[in-house]
Amino acid sequence: MSRPLPSVLDQALASAVRAPSPHNTQPWRFVLEHDVIEVRLDRERVLAVADPHAREARLACGAAAFNLQICLRANGFATVVRLLPDPAEPGLVAVLRLDGNQKSTAAERRLAEAVFRRHTNRRPLLDKEVPPAARAALKAAALHEGGQIEYLDASGRYTPVASLVRQAESLQETDHAFRAEAAFWTHRGPDSPDGVPKIASGPPPQGSGVVSLRASHENEDLPAREYEREPLLAAVLTRDRGPHAEVRAGMAMQRVLLTATADGLATSFLSQPFETPRTRASLERLFAGAGQPHTLLRIGYGYPARLTGRRPVEEVLTQRTSAH
Repeated sequence: MSRPLPSVLDQALASAVRAPSPHNTQPWRFVLEHDVIEVRLDRERVLAVADPHAREARLACGAAAFNLQICLRANGFATVVRLLPDPAEPGLVAVLRLDGNQKSTAAERRLAEAVFRRHTNRRPLLDKEVPPAARAALKAAALHEGGQIEYLDASGRYTPVASLVRQAESLQETDHAFRAEAAFWTHRGPDSPDGVPKIASGPPPQGSGVVSLRASHENEDLPAREYEREPLLAAVLTRDRGPHAEVRAGMAMQRVLLTATADGLATSFLSQPFETPRTRASLERLFAGAGQPHTLLRIGYGYPARLTGRRPVEEVLTQRTSAH
């Protein structure tokens, strides 16, 4: 097996850090040793109030692992991925081992190219339906990684989920600890390497919509605008639950997001109901029998928004030298 050139590994790690994370906290670290890359959870960057059990942080690390894998595969290197391989080390989220050469597929190259264009679009979307073929492609993307997508308009869960999003947003507005944490990570300057800069936030909504978007991600310097009336909402689910399922869901979520980007779709997250215990329990009851919900996606067509910054790879990378 030929080992990837340093430039390919550099590109793979640059892809990894482009993964999404709550408030762009980037809760990951990477360890590179010969033909193995470890993805580790950075506990110092886990949101203590919104994500005390690191569920969203593990989703983010799973997304980073997927970006690593798809970049290496697009460059002709097969990989074997193990999730949470060591029960004694819960912070070791994933291990990717290079496993020979392979011929990359057009689909892999398409997804790898989308990594550097994908971004969370917090702005109004167009009132334009996502066609059945695009919806089917996103479903297939989730299944490819052992997850599943459920479109809420087709399941009858749209209204109760939208209600839980509004309820969670209302609870968070009156929670001083939550607001302080959100304020720390948002409204950053345009060149901030982490957090959400003000210019990446959306305008305040004109009137109350069916779905409530994060108040902490509003840019009050912009005039209020109407948002789409009923955005397409999708839940990313797994059959199982727990830390392993959360990492797997992160990989499925990222394949969905990159597929959406490659198809010209805009995406953003509705994380609020996962971040307050009361609404999280209600959400899990609502999906009982369907699977464990991990995240909610808002999907549609919109205008490109500015990409948020990322810390340089060297800040999150440790290179380990083999003893032999």
